[in-house]
Amino acid sequence: MSTGARLRMARQARGLSQQQLAGMAGVSRQAVSAVESGQSDPSLRVALALAQALGMTVDELFGIEGAVPTVTAKLVGADHDGDRERTAGAGGLGQAGERVTLAPIGESFVALPLVGPTVGRAGFLPAGGLIAAAAAPASTDPFSTDPLSTAPLSTAPFSTASVAVRPIGPPRPTLVVAGCDPALPLLEEPLGLLDPPIAFSWWPCASREALRLAADGLVHAAGVHLSDRAGSYDGGPAGRILAAGSEVIGFSAWREGLVLRPKVADQVAGLTDVVAGGLRLVNREPGAQARSVLDRELASIGVEGTRVPGYQTRATGHLQVADAVAAGLADVGVGSEPAALAYRLAFIPLVAERFDLVIPAERVASREVGALIKVLSSRWLLDQLASLPGYDATPCGQHIATVVAGTGASASS
Repeated sequence: MSTGARLRMARQARGLSQQQLAGMAGVSRQAVSAVESGQSDPSLRVALALAQALGMTVDELFGIEGAVPTVTAKLVGADHDGDRERTAGAGGLGQAGERVTLAPIGESFVALPLVGPTVGRAGFLPAGGLIAAAAAPASTDPFSTDPLSTAPLSTAPFSTASVAVRPIGPPRPTLVVAGCDPALPLLEEPLGLLDPPIAFSWWPCASREALRLAADGLVHAAGVHLSDRAGSYDGGPAGRILAAGSEVIGFSAWREGLVLRPKVADQVAGLTDVVAGGLRLVNREPGAQARSVLDRELASIGVEGTRVPGYQTRATGHLQVADAVAAGLADVGVGSEPAALAYRLAFIPLVAERFDLVIPAERVASREVGALIKVLSSRWLLDQLASLPGYDATPCGQHIATVVAGTGASASS
């Protein structure tokens, strides 16, 4: 990485404009711009002034790559299946040299492994750092497979592993969001156009996992389904899991139902036909709302899930369900209508779903969340959501509720 690029990333990581940094260092804005663009190398005086203003040494800012020190980061250590077959260490995530997204959250750092389902979105994603040494095995606690369960929750952390990460350049301010909506990456472009820009990282997972990550301070916002079994708003799960309360902001809405191969669609009017026809299913991971919908629908017709071929399979998101069906690996799955339409598959609606962003109270005042609130109401994002067949952008940016810690009680807007 060039010296100019390191200066730019260090400045942006601290939320400073070129003019602000120049004022702090006592140099001209043109001097800062020239160094960042690579048009000139800084004099010793300018290098010292810029490094001091940024709280760095000259070697860290302008020296060789090896001068960038390691940082300690909390590792998001679970794999995407609900029973966490892969955890940090012990041959799982957190191995030396593993690429991660590195994001500052509050006073600490979070490392999100770029492995398996998170390695990319139509190609490899840029890494923020490399793990310097293998992580010790992480302690985890079991959790309910029903994202709307009212059962007591363990207060043990989602993952206690910490690792040393060698940043690839200075860490940037990064909004980290967990959740299952494949439209979340649309946030990246408007966030990147802010001055200073905010990077974006998405951790795809089920609603319950997203809330636990938020409770452990590993993400800025948890994308979840907070409707109860009757379809009404229910802040209970967020209130029980997030110790200090939260704010709930709308993002999108869609219908959830049966995603079918076109060749079998004429044989199916509902789940009863799926069971009677012996059609093969692709399921979602425990804790996913789609899996809960499937389990409720199967219970309503008196069928055990184990009777359905493919019930034990686990896809990690709506698009993955549609991809498995389109590839002929399964005949049917429960997923979102937008995913079915994107793959030109048949769809039978079962329920209407709303996808909200739950922001822990301690993150509401952060610069990253402030940027999120700003872009949620942007015309560009609303138009992009509306352009996706099957999406309803009406809830995007709306304040849904303030959830009181420990109770789930809320003051809805």
